[in-house]
Amino acid sequence: MTADRAGGDLARRATADPLFRLVAYALEAAHGRPPAAVWSAPYAFHLGSPGLVAAAGWPTAAAAAPRSDGLVRLSSLGHPADGCDLPLTLAGPPPAAPAWAARPYAVLRALARAGYGAGGTDLHVQGSLTGAAGLATAEPAECAVALAVADVHTGAGEPPDRERLAGLLAGALPDGDDGLRRAVLFARSGRALLLSAEPRRRRRYVDFDPAASGARLVLVAVRGEAADRQRELARAVACARRAGALSAWPPGQGREPGRSVLVLLPRARLAAVRAAVAEDFRDRGRPVPRFLNIAVAGAARREE
Repeated sequence: MTADRAGGDLARRATADPLFRLVAYALEAAHGRPPAAVWSAPYAFHLGSPGLVAAAGWPTAAAAAPRSDGLVRLSSLGHPADGCDLPLTLAGPPPAAPAWAARPYAVLRALARAGYGAGGTDLHVQGSLTGAAGLATAEPAECAVALAVADVHTGAGEPPDRERLAGLLAGALPDGDDGLRRAVLFARSGRALLLSAEPRRRRRYVDFDPAASGARLVLVAVRGEAADRQRELARAVACARRAGALSAWPPGQGREPGRSVLVLLPRARLAAVRAAVAEDFRDRGRPVPRFLNIAVAGAARREE
């Protein structure tokens, strides 16, 4: 099976995940050619303990096809009116681009400087969650892009060097969360990754599989004005604890108040916790928070 066939075939494979079929088809529809590779990258989160990160069983996907004319063509169903064709310049200010495309372009430029894809790339990116869910969207998208582009510009049968890509992403986008990127790139199902101050130190993992111990991990995302979120999240956590939740913590480490908290609870208390939180918000005339079940997933992978 050729690389083009492997990626492009996803669009027409009835048994493939709908997100990956959609991304493969969208790249072909937007740019007139099938992808050479489709990669998925999980959303990631911090645990309540310092230095621990894990991946969630919800993916972002990137489809890529190599070019040789020095052009990058970027598209996303999340921004249907803002696809763009840009010259891949390795130095100087980046070309003007839609806001959503700035980070993918920075990744493409860093990869090209390192020898991946200086000839250009057609790229389509799409997530399964939006920012309203409260999980970081930038880091999984950056990793999916880096892996897909490195893959299609690397020799057949040679997997992308994830450690090198992690370093390139950290250099190109220093404002991102490197811990989340490492969870995306190196996570294991049912395990949490213990971060080290030395990136190349042997990775360490600890068991973290709520489902295996009769528990559930749920993301609770509040809606409404940003100024109200911290207070509303605290209220949601208090309600959840009274109804039987074991612990709760924010999924990120940003300085801005987040949209969501992760709640760990016994499986038998899931319905009671959801009902208690929903009732409290409904009685106060507030939008009911969204609940999203989280499975502790493995790392980014190529979708065959």
